[in-house]
Amino acid sequence: MRKIIEKCPACQNDVIVTRIRCTQCECEVIGEFQPTIFNRLSPENLTFVETFVRLRGNVREVARELRVPYSTIRNHLDGVIAELGFATGTHPEVEDLSAASQQEVLNRLESGEISVEDAAEELGRMNKK
Repeated sequence: MRKIIEKCPACQNDVIVTRIRCTQCECEVIGEFQPTIFNRLSPENLTFVETFVRLRGNVREVARELRVPYSTIRNHLDGVIAELGFATGTHPEVEDLSAASQQEVLNRLESGEISVEDAAEELGRMNKK
């Protein structure tokens, strides 16, 4: 089944879903339904968010389950944040993510979760963005 589109393919404006049908009994509901912010996510990122939420936001557990390094999960999470539009400044209620991310790296360094080298690498990648 295809993912719901969130933008008009012709003009890129928002769309409204007007019909929903049950796959079992074929009951149809007609009205105006607005897609959620999560419809913006690629299938891969939606699966990542489901895993992240199921594991209660525990990045270490997500890394363990997906069998990837902690830094990969952090980068993937940054990608999800950008895909949702938060990193681009389209949502004014979200403060500077870069500063918050940098502080998070420093907090992890201070607590001994990561080495100085890992912290320097992560901070370097953030400053390149």
